[in-house]
Amino acid sequence: MTDDAALARCLVDQGGRTYAESAGITLADRPRPLYQLLVLAELLSTRIRAGMAVAAARELFAAGGATLSGMERLSWQQRVDALGRAHYRRYDESTATRLGEGAVLCRQRWRGDLRRLHAEAGADPVALRRLLTGFPGIGPTGADIFLREVQRVWTDLRPFADRRVLSGARRVGLPADARALRELVSAGQFDRLVAALIRVDLGDLVPDACVQPAR
Repeated sequence: MTDDAALARCLVDQGGRTYAESAGITLADRPRPLYQLLVLAELLSTRIRAGMAVAAARELFAAGGATLSGMERLSWQQRVDALGRAHYRRYDESTATRLGEGAVLCRQRWRGDLRRLHAEAGADPVALRRLLTGFPGIGPTGADIFLREVQRVWTDLRPFADRRVLSGARRVGLPADARALRELVSAGQFDRLVAALIRVDLGDLVPDACVQPAR
C-alpha cells in the first residue's frame, strides 16, 4: 500500500461518514432516497452548520416529509415547525417555501423520480448541475453536495470531486485530482473519502494521526 493509499484509508476511517448516512438516508437508485438526498442538499446549501442541516432533514422526514408525496402533504407551517425543532430558524420560513416549490417541480418536471433527471443528463456533471440548480434553493453548492453523495449509486458519475474536495486533498498532501484520488480506495469507498476530505476542508476533521506533509 502506498503512503497516499494509507492516508486515504485513515481519512475514511476517521471521517468517512456521508451526510446522507448521518441523516438516516439509505441511499439507493430509487425515488424515495434520491428525493431525500435532494432535500438534504438544499438544507446543507444555506450558511448553517452541517450538523444542524442534518438534524433538520431528520425532523422533516419524521414529520412525514420523507417522500415527495409526504412533503407535499405537509403544510407550510408544519415544515417551518419541523425546521424549528432542529434550530434551523434563521432560514426556516424561506426554506419551507422552497421545499414546497421544489416538491411541485419534482413531480411536474420529473414525475417524482430523479432517475429521469439522471437519464436526461447522463454522467455529465455540467448537465446534472444545470438541472439540479433548477430546483428552488439548490445553487451550485447544493448541486455539488448532491453529486458528491449520489455517485455512490449513480456510479457512472464516479469519480466526482468538486473544488472543496480537492481543496481538502491538498490540505493533507493528497493529489488534487479526482481520478488520482479514486485510485487510492476501492470503488465503494470513494464517496467516503470524498466525505472525509470535505470535513477536512471545512475544518470539521483534523486528522492528526493521518496527515503527511503538504506537497
